[in-house]
Amino acid sequence: MQISKNSVVTLNYTLKNDQGDTLDESQDGSFLYLHGAGGIIPGLESQLEGKSVGDSFKAHIEPEDGYGARDDSMVQVVPKDMFEDGHPVEEGIQFHAQSPEGDMLTVTVTKVDGDEITVDGNHPLAGIALNFDIKVEDIREASAEEIEHGHVHGPDGHHHH
Repeated sequence: MQISKNSVVTLNYTLKNDQGDTLDESQDGSFLYLHGAGGIIPGLESQLEGKSVGDSFKAHIEPEDGYGARDDSMVQVVPKDMFEDGHPVEEGIQFHAQSPEGDMLTVTVTKVDGDEITVDGNHPLAGIALNFDIKVEDIREASAEEIEHGHVHGPDGHHHH
């Protein structure tokens, strides 16, 4: 069976930047996605199309086919009192925020200077070329429910939280 739209694919992968640093990896067969549903970056999905179980390959993905270019307008300085009391505000902490358009996004605190907090709404991998080592572990047809919901469900079905 080859990977095509509505395949549920299980991958093992290692992701490195151009400097060879490991950014992320999943080597335990726990990374599953629904092919064709937009759940993974487009540059990776296009390279997985047509692959079979057991295929191993390397994929180099430029930022525009990954998490996009960095957008400096997504970096802003906000007053510390915008954060809820009791939450530690320190570099590297991530918060969920709402964009002016009403979209949910994750912002990362990149600098704390007294009461001035610098937050970055860019994806942490924005602007970075991605280098994947991938092995296709399993491919199966998605269930009708998975296709309808646009994502993979676990072995016990799906529970909305």
